[in-house]
Amino acid sequence: MTAPPTSSGQRSLLTGRRILVVEDEYFLADDIGKALRALGAEIAGPVGHIEDAVTLLNDGGMFDGAVLDVNIRAQSIFPIARALKARQVPFVFTTGYDRLSIDPEFQDVQLWEKPIDITAMAHNMASLVSDR
Repeated sequence: MTAPPTSSGQRSLLTGRRILVVEDEYFLADDIGKALRALGAEIAGPVGHIEDAVTLLNDGGMFDGAVLDVNIRAQSIFPIARALKARQVPFVFTTGYDRLSIDPEFQDVQLWEKPIDITAMAHNMASLVSDR
């Protein structure tokens, strides 16, 4: 699924914003990156391993937002989510599971169940980032 062409006004929604993408499904990660780039974002990643996400966070990575798959190669994304929350970085979850799989501390985080509407998710990310 690819992102449709966007108008120049939409392209500016995420201009100058750096979005972390943590997703272990290659084609989905690529499509998410394309949709966010279409809105002007710079993409950190996408990364498909928790360790790579930790490295990006620990190497002074500054992010304006993040898209996090809840389950990365049988590992929970919640430690990354906690680190982003501590930095006050808005994020959304993607998952093939329902809301019951989300830790109670993250019940207020937007959840996009797979298969996701990537364009709508990208616009949701833009609205979260612009609210900062």
